[in-house]
Amino acid sequence: MTSLDDDQAVDTISIPLAGKSSIADHMVIASGRSTRQVASMAQKLAEKIKAETGRSARIEGLPTADWVLIDAGDVIVHLFRPEVRSFYNLERMWSFGDAPTPLAH
Repeated sequence: MTSLDDDQAVDTISIPLAGKSSIADHMVIASGRSTRQVASMAQKLAEKIKAETGRSARIEGLPTADWVLIDAGDVIVHLFRPEVRSFYNLERMWSFGDAPTPLAH
């Protein structure tokens, strides 16, 4: 997820889902400082996924960009504005008692 680092995403974490859920193998959660940054990160990440895999990722939430979901098959990425991320608290919901893994910069 170097694309997210390049776009100055904050508090990026990865939650392993393999063996715990059939929706994906990993979930990545990150925040942007504004709706504009969240939308930009989502578009750039979707372009990078298409360039690397040849498949288009499914994107939801781009018009408002408070919470954008990118479904790249084995990996699901959630991009939030900080207050929206705090409200939904997906880390706690999906951590299965394990601490989420912060992604190194």
